Amino acid sequence: MSTATLTAPTTVRAVRTGEVDNRATYVSFGLAYVLGHGAAALTKGADPLVALPGWLPMTLLGLGLAAGTYYSTRAALRAQRGAAEPEVLSGQLLGASWVTGFAALFLAITGLASTVDVGDLQTVLWPTGSGLVVGLLYLGEGAARRNVLHYCLGTWLALVSAAALFLDSTGPFWVLTVAGGGGYAVSALLERRRLAALA
Repeated sequence: MSTATLTAPTTVRAVRTGEVDNRATYVSFGLAYVLGHGAAALTKGADPLVALPGWLPMTLLGLGLAAGTYYSTRAALRAQRGAAEPEVLSGQLLGASWVTGFAALFLAITGLASTVDVGDLQTVLWPTGSGLVVGLLYLGEGAARRNVLHYCLGTWLALVSAAALFLDSTGPFWVLTVAGGGGYAVSALLERRRLAALA
């Protein structure tokens, strides 16, 4: 009589389809906040701390945002590989919401600036409003992709950007530099731990 030997079942941990590494995106946007908003904080106000060319803060911010947009687009496309049709549709709708969010922000700021006679209104509303929109979009992406870190970063950016409006002069730029850039830095560090937990 022979006996059959059974092997113990192995536990396979399923990694969700569509998981991507967001570190490059977080670092790029974090550098945009620190360098772009930081340069604006140093050069704006009644008594600027440093005399820099007026185009430099926007250029630094634009370069960082362009790099971050590139990496986040790559991450979104990578997340859709091998995903089921409903997840692909969800990703496409999230991508379209970026266009809608910034179009709405453009209309709100342009409309407000045309009806309220405050000289530097757009200078403050664009960076803080952009941070608010990005934060709200991260909330949606984090919820849809079940990414708690992304959701928490969105919460942080939305609250910090909105709270910065309580400050005057260069205060909003300092808040975005330190708290916004810091939020991205912390998220970049925590992203490695999040990915290791999924492996």
